[in-house]
Amino acid sequence: MANSITVKVLDNCYLSPPPNSAPQTSLPLTFFDIPWLFFCPGQTLYFYEYPYSTTYFTSTAFPNLKHSLSLTLQQYYPFAGNLKSPPKPGKPELVYTEGDKVQLTLAESNGDFNHVSGNHPRDVNEFYQLVPNLPTCFSGEKQLLPLLSVQVTVFPNAGICIGLTHHNVACDGRTFNNFMKTWAWYYSLGPLGDYPSPIMSLPCYDRSVIIDTCGLEAIFLEDWWNRNSSQEIVAVGTQTNVDLSNMVRATFVMSLSDMERIKQWILAQCKRKNKSQPIHLSPSVLTCAFVWVCLLKTQVGVNEKCVGEDPIYFGFNAGGLTRLEYPVSTTYFGNCIGFGRGMAKMNELLEEYGIIVAAEVFGNTVKRLDKSFFGGAEKWISDWEVMFGSEVHVMVSGSPKLDLYETDFGWGRPKKIEEISIDTTRAISLIESRDLEGGIEVGLALPKPEMDAFVTLYTEGLKALR
Repeated sequence: MANSITVKVLDNCYLSPPPNSAPQTSLPLTFFDIPWLFFCPGQTLYFYEYPYSTTYFTSTAFPNLKHSLSLTLQQYYPFAGNLKSPPKPGKPELVYTEGDKVQLTLAESNGDFNHVSGNHPRDVNEFYQLVPNLPTCFSGEKQLLPLLSVQVTVFPNAGICIGLTHHNVACDGRTFNNFMKTWAWYYSLGPLGDYPSPIMSLPCYDRSVIIDTCGLEAIFLEDWWNRNSSQEIVAVGTQTNVDLSNMVRATFVMSLSDMERIKQWILAQCKRKNKSQPIHLSPSVLTCAFVWVCLLKTQVGVNEKCVGEDPIYFGFNAGGLTRLEYPVSTTYFGNCIGFGRGMAKMNELLEEYGIIVAAEVFGNTVKRLDKSFFGGAEKWISDWEVMFGSEVHVMVSGSPKLDLYETDFGWGRPKKIEEISIDTTRAISLIESRDLEGGIEVGLALPKPEMDAFVTLYTEGLKALR
């Protein structure tokens, strides 16, 4: 089906902040940013219903999209800049100078909008033409790397897709969400002239608020210098040998009632076995524990390299704003997240009470980070490299706490949001549910036979817990 879909580029333009509106800037990477030098860019698609023609869109909406993006870049000007990576002992930094710009592509697709924006399994190759390109190799004498590119694709008389590719070294999901909501806010005001800044969401660029109490910057920089011989983003988490020809992506919505069912089953089994219950059964822990076990079961009989005593890793990002011993503003521009990694043996997760084991591992890791956010932080990069090098692992991308579906440009809330980079990272994406209050959308990409198995395990597994 993907081969029959064509995406035609209608326009390529470059947008900067309004002239002389943003200061020339050099932002050094903090120890929270540096680990993201080792990861591939994020690739996010926002699908909006838009029942108008391409001609109408290009004559009305697109000029305002360009204008409002330029105004947004006035506030979030590092996105128009570059990542600079000088040779050792120089430190990587984000730099912006007058005239720096973001590429914006306008395109038109003949694909089925309702199909690509659905939850059911769809060929992953149907999405790549909607994702804007962004270099991963430094170029030029100054060794610069652009941080953001944008593509808007029109599905005539059906909808539009706003695709964004950005290097995670610039910021975390919280900052990027603020950027998107600011863009939507400017757009919603209409195309006339300049507008006052949205004062409550102005980004904070003060790097001094991040305090390196554990000497992590020096450790992470040394790791970067040792590995970065080719002047290319070293994507630890990306699998270059992934066969995408038979891979599909799907979304599974975990409702509050589903989570409660899982929780009550765990509590009942712990009581029956006279076993202490897991210490932390949050919505994310319950969802991830169930999905982790289902994913692992899809590997049985498929991956012959997995054996019962093998360590199975589960990795995720942990927010730092609520865990740091010093205050950091919610508008801080940059990364402020740590890394969590839990581990269990394969045979433990596959047994009858594997969900309880998974919930214990995930919940204990969360609580450990609550107690000591930087405990073992000097091994963040090496621990994740071990995890990604293992035969079977699961990584969580995103967070259900960001309210991404509230990004409204005036066309209504997004119909669907997809994180495309999970295709090559063995990751699952978590965002809040669009339609079910308190629910969580779980996105994943798998070879079709494994996806078919996962669908059965997921649906039948929830039924069995009733």
